[in-house]
Amino acid sequence: MRSAPARRGSPAPPTGADIPAGELFSPRVRQDFPALATAAEVYLDSAATTQKPRAVVETVREYHASATANAARGTYPWATALTQRIAGVRAHTARFVGAGDPRDIVFTSGATAALNAVALSWGLTALRDGDQILYSPRDHAANVHPWYLLRDTLARFGRRIELVPYRVTPSGHADTADIAAKLGPRTRLLTVTHLHHVFGSLTTLAGLRDRLPERVLLCYDCSQSGGHVPVDVTALGADFAVFAAHKMFAAPGVGVLYCHPRVHTDLRPFLPGGATDAHLGPEGFDNGRMPGLLEGGTPNIPGILSLGAALEVLESYGMAAIARHNAILTSRLLAGLRGIPGVDFLPGPAYGGEDRGHGIVSFTLDGISAADLGFVLAEYGFLVRTGTHCVPGGAGEAESVRVSTHIYTGLDDIDRFTDRVRALAEEFV
Repeated sequence: MRSAPARRGSPAPPTGADIPAGELFSPRVRQDFPALATAAEVYLDSAATTQKPRAVVETVREYHASATANAARGTYPWATALTQRIAGVRAHTARFVGAGDPRDIVFTSGATAALNAVALSWGLTALRDGDQILYSPRDHAANVHPWYLLRDTLARFGRRIELVPYRVTPSGHADTADIAAKLGPRTRLLTVTHLHHVFGSLTTLAGLRDRLPERVLLCYDCSQSGGHVPVDVTALGADFAVFAAHKMFAAPGVGVLYCHPRVHTDLRPFLPGGATDAHLGPEGFDNGRMPGLLEGGTPNIPGILSLGAALEVLESYGMAAIARHNAILTSRLLAGLRGIPGVDFLPGPAYGGEDRGHGIVSFTLDGISAADLGFVLAEYGFLVRTGTHCVPGGAGEAESVRVSTHIYTGLDDIDRFTDRVRALAEEFV
């Protein structure tokens, strides 16, 4: 069995049912987000991207307006100061996600790039003919398409790997019983979404991960959980974990790839270029040091700096408090929608009458398509996501309306939203 490191306790995010409403953030918090300070609309699409706090906006502006330079290139003060600041953000990110060492943190152009980095830097060379990857076809395309591309690329060179799909439970969690049944002697990677982008269900693989053989690596897509609930990659037993900075209050164009030390020696440069920490000799590349091994080229410096500012903002509010806030709103949203005729929930916390949730709820309404409902809701000032939400080919999912919250969402927003859906249901159902 795998010899996982000692795991720090990571408390389960609370549910709205056991938290007094007084623990919600004040509506005044919206003043910290310039786009919301004077907006009449209600933003309910934080699972797509979060609004940006003033500190993040100012950090990006300051980089472009003062002492702009490249990092890790020059020895003059502007450049060395940026190099030190990025090192500080890397160390801060490691602490924030529970990594043991800043060298475990790689900056990429996004969570999609981070998942592709796993496929290219690890999968291309580590996988052998007949090896298997377990995945969910109902996850975000970014956690499905890279494995299909990897399979097809390897097949062109005579290596055939198998992609083994596993089921999702009616409550939206990865089905650990199905995963356990499909684990085989050639399973090399199990990839799972930590907080599902459509279902809003949190999967930790509790009860299964400590029984996985040493050869099976765990990859977590934390794009939705990062910045929304406490995340500890050590407690999760992750070998790889990816985060999307733009869903954590930071600017777009930055992702985080966590790599456990045990996989470092198995990684190869996937984007070699300037600053790649690898050695080019007569036999080709020799593995260099992390994280520079996977960070070729000029990084998104203002984006990385914005992540540092975003982490400070998140910690000033407190991740446990943020999770409680979203849990309260989810319970209120579910209670309001459940009593509306014609509303049907996709798999997730609401399915089967549960009140447990983490800020994401997807539903349909009889008599009107999700796209049309989203358009009408926008006319009333409620900004929601509609469609199949980047699930590859829909994977059999119905198009739905997705509501997602954050600290700048209030109970008044939720109540007015459910009142509007109720009024529309009376018209269409």
